[in-house]
Amino acid sequence: MGLLSSKEPPCGTDRGMMLPAPGPYQKLELGWQTKGRIGSLQSPQKFNNQDFTLLREYYLSRGLLFEDDTFPAHVSSIGPNLLSADKLSYLQWKRPTMIEKNPHLIVDGVSRFDIVQGEIGDCWVLAALGSLTLQRQFLENVMPKDQGFKETYAGIFHFRFWHFGDWVDVVIDDRLPFLNERYLSVQPRSRNEFWPSLLEKAYAKLRGSYQNLHWGYISDALVDLTGGVQVQFLLQKPPSDLQEIAKAAAKSQCLMGCTTPGGQSVGNMELKNGLIKGHAYTVTGATEIPYKNGWEDIIRVWNPWGHGEWRGPWSDGSPQWDRVPAEYKKDLYEDKDDGEFWMSRQAFTEQFSLLCICNNTPSFLDFGDQHGTRWSLAMYVNQWARGLTAGGSNYHNAGAFSRNPQYFIQVEEPDLKKYNVVVSLMQKPANNMPNAQKLFTGFLIFRFQGLKDRLPVAFFSQYKSKVLKYGFNVSTRDVTNYFFLSPGTYVVVPATSEEGQEAEFLLRIFLRIQDNHEDLKSRLSPVIPKDIPNQSQDNSSENIFLRYAKQGSDINASQLQRLLNEVFLEDQMASLSGGFCFESCRGILALMDLKSNGRLSLQEFKHLWKYLAKYKKEAEFCQNGFQDIFRREEGTGSGFLDVSDLRNAVQRAGLAVDDQLLHLMALRYSDSSMRICFPDFVCCMIRLKTMASVFRNLSKDGKICFTAAEVRSPHCICALCCLHRFLFSSSDPKWNHY
Repeated sequence: MGLLSSKEPPCGTDRGMMLPAPGPYQKLELGWQTKGRIGSLQSPQKFNNQDFTLLREYYLSRGLLFEDDTFPAHVSSIGPNLLSADKLSYLQWKRPTMIEKNPHLIVDGVSRFDIVQGEIGDCWVLAALGSLTLQRQFLENVMPKDQGFKETYAGIFHFRFWHFGDWVDVVIDDRLPFLNERYLSVQPRSRNEFWPSLLEKAYAKLRGSYQNLHWGYISDALVDLTGGVQVQFLLQKPPSDLQEIAKAAAKSQCLMGCTTPGGQSVGNMELKNGLIKGHAYTVTGATEIPYKNGWEDIIRVWNPWGHGEWRGPWSDGSPQWDRVPAEYKKDLYEDKDDGEFWMSRQAFTEQFSLLCICNNTPSFLDFGDQHGTRWSLAMYVNQWARGLTAGGSNYHNAGAFSRNPQYFIQVEEPDLKKYNVVVSLMQKPANNMPNAQKLFTGFLIFRFQGLKDRLPVAFFSQYKSKVLKYGFNVSTRDVTNYFFLSPGTYVVVPATSEEGQEAEFLLRIFLRIQDNHEDLKSRLSPVIPKDIPNQSQDNSSENIFLRYAKQGSDINASQLQRLLNEVFLEDQMASLSGGFCFESCRGILALMDLKSNGRLSLQEFKHLWKYLAKYKKEAEFCQNGFQDIFRREEGTGSGFLDVSDLRNAVQRAGLAVDDQLLHLMALRYSDSSMRICFPDFVCCMIRLKTMASVFRNLSKDGKICFTAAEVRSPHCICALCCLHRFLFSSSDPKWNHY
């Protein structure tokens, strides 16, 4: 039914293709292009911490041209093994202003016919670029418009790519490599147009070197240029609805590429039919055409060399076009040696080994849909850690396998029996280097009933026969497949092929759901964010817990951090203080973790939530009385407490501390200006409340009062250890002398 990216052959040879991509640790993204967050299209990450606007202004103000020391005009940017030593000695770097008197970034729009492949075997990148030029909504994401060779020219350009779950902005200078007076990499068809060469240089920088563009997977490039999901179809055994999928993909503005078999061969062998062995092509169209007494399915393909075409049926000048009605032939047929040609669907599946389709949602699987449906996305970044979450793929070893991360999905009742689930698993290469050795990875899908928590070992022992298993046979970056799953609850388990292997991964699960809204505007969004906390949701402690722990029966420190910052903090407080840091959340979790397993159960979380609700009110009370003291630059309340505010809050909580201990607390939880932000105030109060319980048990009269003298008494020597562990635990040395 579906085909795995692990089956995709690396394309290239001398001009060929192969490589991976990147991410952080445990986080859940609901809608991967969410506005405002760092890593979104609106606020991309700055690759190598380089800010394009600031750098350009700096060089413009000094009348200089930018030179990028993070990707210099040096052999290191080419790579150690791409060229021989004698060729490297002839390498030159030239700016477009040295090549042409009147250079332009773009001339008469962006087109696939602007691209002509150079010496490097990066057809996998150029085939993806060719497809990108057909879809303006993706092209504008990659190529910002705020640059060129006019009055703001300072030798600096920037391009954007999707990098393991985040958009990144890559800054480059415009020095391009030349070998024997020819472009080393892609060359523009027009002498004074430079977008192909500059964009390719930015991608080489993202990948580490030009050498890392020599061989690769077209699926990787399509995803990096769109942030979308790619699905592959092995053409030796194509699905029966392949033509319907291809036509739907063409109509829904997908990017498409294909490869010919023989990716491991040496040299660029041209076959008698005109195709290149082990080469990547762009699919630029799919349609049906009246022919003889029926209809013929045809597919249009483009060669990134810019020349060299198919010579079989439906090629340029073939007799089949003579029997096509003039009105169809006029719109479709063109006899040019530009690398683009038509061929029949049957010939396409015979001559090519793989078809790859990519879009921000798998809308190409909606073909024939007469009902309103759309796709939702859940995205998770996590890691396989040895001894913790790296259980391997052998589910017959239920004990180890059950330690793998587990993700739950609920499949709705569909009106049509169509594909309704797409699962995509991407691994981050070691040290974030694209050419690093990749693991054999994949995922398993189990169906079950009556369970809502993390699946125990017994489940995998009992349901060994009810499993779908994909991947694990080839070490590629991306393992993706599409399914029709009957209504019910399923668990997706991403894993490495062997137990104990470590890596970070990105898991995306797309679900096709019914769209009952009649407002057509609501159907324009490519992704429907799920479970984003908002005022319409039930914010009971149990509901909140299930939202953030829904892929298990408990939550860890990273999930707790996200929960506190998104649900507990008000927007103003979060913006002022920066939110709860990971270390604070780990400390809070340790206080509430009665089982000492590093996670909070629902009951433990409810206990914590009672504390949080109380201390939020205490903080609000104190801030309302002291807003004149702490102001932001624009004149609003700062949201910080000073020492006297802290004393009031402690007293309102029913606790008492002397001046010396209050000073200690202020030192531990305040910033350099002796101000305490709301998240640190909460951490302090929770730990203080915990200490109250300790002293209640140790005190003879049950009085809850902390003084420095009492803490130092022999009666409370045990409590002193608790005080240091729970109240002042920190790596900050500023209070250690106390």
